[in-house]
Amino acid sequence: MTTRTVRLDIGGMSCANCSATVAEALEELDGVHEADVNFAADEGYVEFDEDRTSLAAIRDAIGNAGYDLITEQLTVPVTDMTCANCATTVAERLLAVPGVLEADANFAADEARVVYVPSVATPEIIYEAVADAGYTPVRETTDDNGRESAAATARAAEIRRQRRLTALGALLSAPLVGMLVAELVAPGLLPETVPGTGLSVGWVAFALATPVQVLLGREFYENSVQALRNRRANMDVLIALGSSTAYGYSIIALVGLLPNAGLYFDTAALILTFITAGNWLEARSKGQAGEALRHLLEMEADEATRLREDGTEETVAVEEIEVGDRLKVRPGERIPTDGVVVEGNSAVDESMVTGESVPVGKSPGDEVVGSTVNEDGLLVVEATKVGSETAVRQIVSLVKEAQSRQPEIQNVADRISAYFVPAVIANALLWGVVWAVAPETLATAVDGLAPWGLAAGGPSAVGVGEFALLVFASAVLIACPCALGLATPAATMVGTSIAAENGVLFKGGDVLERVQAADAVVFDKTGTLTEGEMTLTDVVPLGPAADGGSLARSVSDESSLLSIAAAVEDGSEHPIGTAVVAGARERGLDPTKATDFESVAGEGVRATVDGRTVRIGKPSFVADAGADIEPARETVDQLQSEGKTVMLVAVDETLAGALAVADQIKPSAATAVKQLQERGLAVHMLTGDNERTARAVASEVGIPAERVRANVLPDEKAAAVDAVQADGTQALMMGDGINDAPALAAASVGIAIGSGTDVAIEAADVTLMRSDPLDVLKAIRVSAGTLSKIKQNLFWALGYNTAMIPLASLGLLQPVLAAVAMAFSSVSVLANSLAFRRYTPDHDYRLFRW
Repeated sequence: MTTRTVRLDIGGMSCANCSATVAEALEELDGVHEADVNFAADEGYVEFDEDRTSLAAIRDAIGNAGYDLITEQLTVPVTDMTCANCATTVAERLLAVPGVLEADANFAADEARVVYVPSVATPEIIYEAVADAGYTPVRETTDDNGRESAAATARAAEIRRQRRLTALGALLSAPLVGMLVAELVAPGLLPETVPGTGLSVGWVAFALATPVQVLLGREFYENSVQALRNRRANMDVLIALGSSTAYGYSIIALVGLLPNAGLYFDTAALILTFITAGNWLEARSKGQAGEALRHLLEMEADEATRLREDGTEETVAVEEIEVGDRLKVRPGERIPTDGVVVEGNSAVDESMVTGESVPVGKSPGDEVVGSTVNEDGLLVVEATKVGSETAVRQIVSLVKEAQSRQPEIQNVADRISAYFVPAVIANALLWGVVWAVAPETLATAVDGLAPWGLAAGGPSAVGVGEFALLVFASAVLIACPCALGLATPAATMVGTSIAAENGVLFKGGDVLERVQAADAVVFDKTGTLTEGEMTLTDVVPLGPAADGGSLARSVSDESSLLSIAAAVEDGSEHPIGTAVVAGARERGLDPTKATDFESVAGEGVRATVDGRTVRIGKPSFVADAGADIEPARETVDQLQSEGKTVMLVAVDETLAGALAVADQIKPSAATAVKQLQERGLAVHMLTGDNERTARAVASEVGIPAERVRANVLPDEKAAAVDAVQADGTQALMMGDGINDAPALAAASVGIAIGSGTDVAIEAADVTLMRSDPLDVLKAIRVSAGTLSKIKQNLFWALGYNTAMIPLASLGLLQPVLAAVAMAFSSVSVLANSLAFRRYTPDHDYRLFRW
């Protein structure tokens, strides 16, 4: 039993009771001997038996106690994984590193993602673990741009290396192909020896094939040895077996140990050449799958114009910008970093972040996103986020994490891949033996099925042993675990990139899969279906005719009533008051100054205007002043039935009119609800508003009254989502506020809008960069399209192996053709995934669209 003591950094503790709570939670774990936690240092020391508990269990115990174990995440580019089994090997080796809590390796992305405890593990230890597994990590630099460049450089170098090897293999194999064709077209045409040398043609073939074995075959043989050391057979084992079988057999025949046996140097060389060519095309395709993210990073500004305190300007690198710096952004320039406009007005093209092509107007107080383009006005922006905290960097980070977290459907492929290679080798051995034992019987059964088979006339044409050996080589080479391993991650990479380009960010491939399986969508009302801001909608004068007093005359029309109301509300900070003042200014009115302002919580406000007392608020508040509100009853009922908040205005003791404000429904809300319902999803709405307002909004957007819940308190929203899911329904919850966070976490998939709070976005599984309900449709469409593409890939990968392995086992394929087919299968799966890049989520994905 191994006992370890580790130091852990713990966040969220504020007193001695907190540290005691954490210590108690840890000591309750089976296998923990002692836990000493210090809140002042935000750390703890834990002694535990590794055989009985783990750091993951310790993390969960700290989390369940209400605190956080401090962890870090590292993405490690890995340049030489060749199949899904390689990725599994890397992940298993990383998980064995003390301090590593989570590890995933993505063969399609050529990288591994690791979550680790920094007080226990370090990046260097993680890099060494990858290297110990037999693969090459690209080490992180201190600069994010440098790291991206290092990964891109390594990827480009690998593509160039595979291309050079392919060219070399083709050059050396071309004479072998010429010799083979000559022998097939005109048997006996080739001389037995090379004129003037005395060397047999076989030795020439040996001289051409051997460099191919050494130079192209080296990595396959080395990787095979490493895989067997790791006790996991991968694709390289199959290639090494097939190629070395043909090459070794030919050498034995060439030196005379097998008289009259054929030579297959051409087969051995062509196998490696075709597989290497496939790897080259595969590397190119994998590079293209990540182009969207690299393009996003390349669009970042390199320099910025910073304003000094004395008003002068200086040009600085973007990396030198600090929070609080003021930056001048001229028309046509990229905004250097996330910030807020402090001077100027302009339109900004935010399409690279939101997918929205229409430029967005910006004025002082508005937020801007780094890397977006300032269209036509001069702006001064104060930096609020820099470096890795900017929206673009967060998008890239989130998409990369999503690409590393694979859908559950990947587990099917992983389980198959784990047993695939051993099963293929066993099958090849079995059929090699069967052909050796009963050659004529099998030859008779398959005769004429495939003229392109191993030999015209079957085993009798080349000899029983030779034929059995060729069947073994073909059966080994035809199998392709690569296609199976690429099916899911390749499609996931493309799908998450498409989503990001259209302003939809998935936190993981598993989330990507769950979205399309939803049965219902639950919308929070405020800020999601509505704009989230009160707007003045109605101004209705209701007072008596002018009686000679200046103030009485002033309420005889809408402009006068609104001007008086705005004068009173100008002293209020309540959203309703703000809406009234904004409405007046939008109509060109300049409110006069009121005095003696007073706010009555939950009721209304009062102030003095031109010596008269003006009250604005609930009908009961105005009635308390002695005003007769009966003439306003019909107006109030009508406006409230439309989901508006109504306030009455009284001058002294006389009713003057009514004002109505409302949280305007977003223009696309009704369309979104309709299209979701057309897809067969049940649409629900939750709100803390009153029943009348809730039903009015629901009616306008098309949500049935029975699926509306009003007067829902913030802490009741999660329970409301649970109620929707109680019968097994999988619900998407869309919200934007802090009070939506529990509900977002409770839903099968939580969706936060990008204009919402950080807490909501953190709790959600999907983030929509725009505040548009229609983008929920985009998320669903990308999810459904990606899963459809994954299923296509798995169908072709499994179908290919199901059809081809029996053909090779029955002697109906030449080893060279088997190698070509093997290389083609992986490339075809990648090509199918890359074809998905042209998809836009404005419509449902279809394999064929006419």
